This record gives sequence, C-alpha cells and structure tokens, in this order.
Amino acid sequence: MATEIKLNEAQKTHLVRKLQDYFAREFDQGLGRFEAEFLLDFLAAEIGAGFYNQGLYDARAVLEKHVEELGEAIYQLEKPLPLK
Repeated sequence: MATEIKLNEAQKTHLVRKLQDYFAREFDQGLGRFEAEFLLDFLAAEIGAGFYNQGLYDARAVLEKHVEELGEAIYQLEKPLPLK
C-alpha cells in the first residue's frame, strides 16, 4: 500500500521556512517560496519513505519492548498451583 507523504499547510509552511533558512545560512543563497516548496515535494517523494520507514521500525521496536514487559507483568501475576 503505497501512499504519498501528505503535510498539512502549517507543517508545509514550517518546513519551507526551515529550507529557506538552511539555504541562506549554509549556502548564502536565497530560496524563494516556490523553489522551497518544490524542493520539499521532491525530498518527500524521493527520500521521505526512508524516514517514514525508519519511524515505523522505531515504533515497532518500542511496541515490542512494551509487549515483552506486559508479558513479564502477566507472568508475575500467575498463581502457583497447589501440589498434592
């Protein structure tokens, strides 16, 4: 199931400003809003999936850790069976 990365307007505006600031600071190069939006769209389409996937892997690792802890907690609740 492939879906494109969608940002709301506030997120997009924030990231466009970050790109503009970065280009100004690192390259002493102005980057207009159109160019920054185009670059952001390119980055999202071309490399965004890698960051997205890493986020999924990280979330999965956290979930697996919590499931393991939950399993241990359930094990601790077990009552011993009476021996006859």
